[in-house]
Amino acid sequence: MATLNLFSVFIIYFAIVLRFVNSQGLEVGFYKKTCPNVEKIVKKAVVDYVSIAPTLAAPLLRMHFHDCFVRGCDGSVLLNSTKSNQAEKDAIANLSLRGFQVIDAAKSALEKQCLGVVSCADILALVARDAVSLINGPTWQVPLGRRDGRVSILSEATTNLPTPFDNFTTLKTRFGSLGLSVKDLVVLSGGHTLGVSHCFSFGSRMYNFTGKGDMDPNMDQKYIAQLKTKCKPNDVTTTVEMDPGSFKTFDTDYYNLVSKRRGLFVSDATLLTNKQTKDYVLAQLSSRGSTFFEDFGVSMVNMGKIGVLTDKSGEIRKKCAFIN
Repeated sequence: MATLNLFSVFIIYFAIVLRFVNSQGLEVGFYKKTCPNVEKIVKKAVVDYVSIAPTLAAPLLRMHFHDCFVRGCDGSVLLNSTKSNQAEKDAIANLSLRGFQVIDAAKSALEKQCLGVVSCADILALVARDAVSLINGPTWQVPLGRRDGRVSILSEATTNLPTPFDNFTTLKTRFGSLGLSVKDLVVLSGGHTLGVSHCFSFGSRMYNFTGKGDMDPNMDQKYIAQLKTKCKPNDVTTTVEMDPGSFKTFDTDYYNLVSKRRGLFVSDATLLTNKQTKDYVLAQLSSRGSTFFEDFGVSMVNMGKIGVLTDKSGEIRKKCAFIN
């Protein structure tokens, strides 16, 4: 049994190493010969939709995040369920994702100019960048060359995605297992400057934090009183802005909220429980976010290298919602 366990550990270790070696196959300008207008074409699709509906930016960013954290950045979150298998898209955490039509529009336009060349996984990475940039956020160079995965399983999304209820130890473990640092953790959490959340994602902090009908002492009590006017016990339909007043704009206000104990989630509050993450939060306040935009681009590139398929692995899907 001990020999078997050791062998299993070796296989898991080898798989992790192989995933990060594969990430080296990505490069900026990957399509410069095969599809030179790829970024221009993708950006037009993003502009066409997000300029009309800025609230799409948040779910498009989350879509890339949720894709990478399950099977790596392989576009598996875009796949529809089949008769024999429920896909990642159907996991509770992914039901609020929107903007699949943006990916489809970009893919359709690319297929007309570069048939069978650009992966859906690469499109998703570019769309996330362009959506953030379009709402006054940073931009960054996206290394490309990902190929699309052929597998998407609901249970894997349920198991592997970080949750709003995670404490620091859990978050550090989740991020670390994928090669992301504590700095990546606190920087990527800044993405909560965008979008809204359902009340059930933080309702226990207001009404039943320890199972005794109490409130979370780590959340500003005046803020809880405000939230209770919007979210009733067991409310599963109402949504609340994660960054009140600027939830459609990418900015550094999130860190201000966290410092005041007004982050909606336990996973937001936990950033104040670790010295490194707390120091980062406070540094963005004192410097008015002087490094956040640059840091965010770096961490997005780091995240975009998780578990990628390159070379002859995977496929280039004809349509992003279906395997070939």
